[in-house]
Amino acid sequence: MLRSLFNREPSRPERTSRTVLSGPRIPRHSSGWGAMLKHLKEEESLRVLDIGPTSPSNINFLTGLGHSCYMADVVPEALTGQWVTPPTEEGGDPGFDEDAFFEQNLNFGGRLFDVVLLWTTLDYIPEGLVKPFIQRLHAAMKPGGRILAIFHTKAVGPDTTFCRYHLTDGDTIEMQESEPHPILRVYTNRSIEKLFSRFSNYRFFLAKDNIYEVIITR
Repeated sequence: MLRSLFNREPSRPERTSRTVLSGPRIPRHSSGWGAMLKHLKEEESLRVLDIGPTSPSNINFLTGLGHSCYMADVVPEALTGQWVTPPTEEGGDPGFDEDAFFEQNLNFGGRLFDVVLLWTTLDYIPEGLVKPFIQRLHAAMKPGGRILAIFHTKAVGPDTTFCRYHLTDGDTIEMQESEPHPILRVYTNRSIEKLFSRFSNYRFFLAKDNIYEVIITR
């Protein structure tokens, strides 16, 4: 069943519209999703966190496999600018109110997850959120839990559009164009391993379309 993870406070403004999805769904081969799907079919009653704009088809698919599905639309909220704080010193860089952001957008209420579908989230969120975000995921996952993450290998080009990924019953995901957020950074295999250094294992899948996938085990 779908449950909200957003426990908002009235003192904070919130987005009043849903993330816009436009255009057709474009199928794309995904070895990472194929491997994760195998895991989802082998296990029972997992708790899955799907990070991205709400996808009714993903909810139906995951609950149809017997799992609980939770969703969090993180990227657009992180880019609103409302979480930026003034520099702590003259001429310094602005900060980010990560505690308030996580309290309102990733408050799991003590729930622990078996699977996280992270998609390309880390390519688009502000730099100040990346490490705290990964720490929050680590704390919110069960030992042995798995993350499926996708990373772009280039910052610009035809394959860098921010998309919603829809699940299928095979080694294909359907990409649907969303809001035009720019990629803020690209990662190497080494930088991914460093970011997820508290996790136990990494399995990389290199694709042909300037995207590579990683399954990361807690």
